[in-house]
Amino acid sequence: MTARTSPPPPRATSYASFSSYVQARRPVLLRTARSLTNDPGDAEDLLQTALARTYLHWDRIADHGALDGYVRRALVNTRTSQWRRRRVDEFPSDTLPEPRDAIAGAAGPVDPAERQATRDALWRAVLRLPDRQRAIVVLRYYEDLSEARTAELLGVSVGTVKSALSRALVKLRKDPELHPAG
Repeated sequence: MTARTSPPPPRATSYASFSSYVQARRPVLLRTARSLTNDPGDAEDLLQTALARTYLHWDRIADHGALDGYVRRALVNTRTSQWRRRRVDEFPSDTLPEPRDAIAGAAGPVDPAERQATRDALWRAVLRLPDRQRAIVVLRYYEDLSEARTAELLGVSVGTVKSALSRALVKLRKDPELHPAG
């Protein structure tokens, strides 16, 4: 039987460079994490887990110019693992956090408050998408990644990205909160 060896603890210089990276890039990385989850607390946990995994491999990452991609991949992989171990602890509700008449009409928002209400409604609609569709929409439109890069990050084919994105856009177009009747 062979004994498993754990990686040696990172050096103090590694910690300093990792710490400065996290300080500089945390807001961007947190935005990505929040895009992948429904809850801000879950996003914080997701980012913390991804950063912990990154720190364990910090000395082995050759291209520190590609760190955002490495951490983004860790975020997606961690979230995918969570999807696979999914627990149902969220339940649909008939009540919306805002009244329907607070949402901008089809003519298009003019004032900043209406524009923000439309953005909020769109974000809530994105959060209601199934996990994979939401991840694809976030990576394609919020992170502005190509279909090929999105497919690579999620470990699926480009065709899967295209079809899931198409289905997600159909759902968003039909979302009653984005297009209220009347």
